[in-house]
Amino acid sequence: MHYNKVEICGVNTASLKTLSDEEKKDLLIKSQNGDDKAREALIDGNLRLVLSIVQRFSTRNENMDDLFQVGCIGLIKAIDNFNIELEVKFSTYAVPMIIGEIRRYLRDNNSIRVSRSVRDLAYKALQKKEELTKRLSCEPSIEMIATELGEKKEDVVCAMEAISEPVSLYEPIYSDSGDSIFIMDQLCDASASDEIWIEDIALKEAIKKLNEREKRIINMRFYAGKTQSEIASEIGISQAQVSRVEKSALERIRKQF
Repeated sequence: MHYNKVEICGVNTASLKTLSDEEKKDLLIKSQNGDDKAREALIDGNLRLVLSIVQRFSTRNENMDDLFQVGCIGLIKAIDNFNIELEVKFSTYAVPMIIGEIRRYLRDNNSIRVSRSVRDLAYKALQKKEELTKRLSCEPSIEMIATELGEKKEDVVCAMEAISEPVSLYEPIYSDSGDSIFIMDQLCDASASDEIWIEDIALKEAIKKLNEREKRIINMRFYAGKTQSEIASEIGISQAQVSRVEKSALERIRKQF
């Protein structure tokens, strides 16, 4: 679906206005001097920016109208808090504000429940991260955030991970000529590597070469988890005999490897 050709929240996205940098600067000055019409014109002139950001979340099963409205809240916050004295483009400041507002909305409406104390710590950490980023002009480490908050690093890490939105294994991370690479394609299972898989085949082949009594004892001992005494009682031989058969069978299996 191409959202620039449909209506979102009753807005015909095909006719959204665009403003030049000079127009934005002029409207920002007027808006921060109390001109409500300029503020409204600035909002209308940046709805296309909100739309482009909302499209990033189109793969999620979320109502696009809701995300667009939430994005508009982020836009309004950016307009009201933008420092016109800084030599920074308005969009540079607005984009992370809009994305942050949408992500907060998605976290708060997440189906995974997180305790209030953990959620509060996570939000404090995010606020402190923003403060430190502005103060240091670079992204602070978790250690710095934890120190500023007077919390343990481990608690801050756990809190921030707890409110992270789940990512689908089928979310594309790269696309080229229609062929996409998904997160799932980048994952591996260390417990099912080629080496282990080959060893498993070799083990089964080695067991096949044992006689029937040896196979039975090996299966009961290592697959059914029974003790030598239990096997002896079930088969009707002594535990010493079970031990000898087991030892002989394992030795033959080792030779096969």
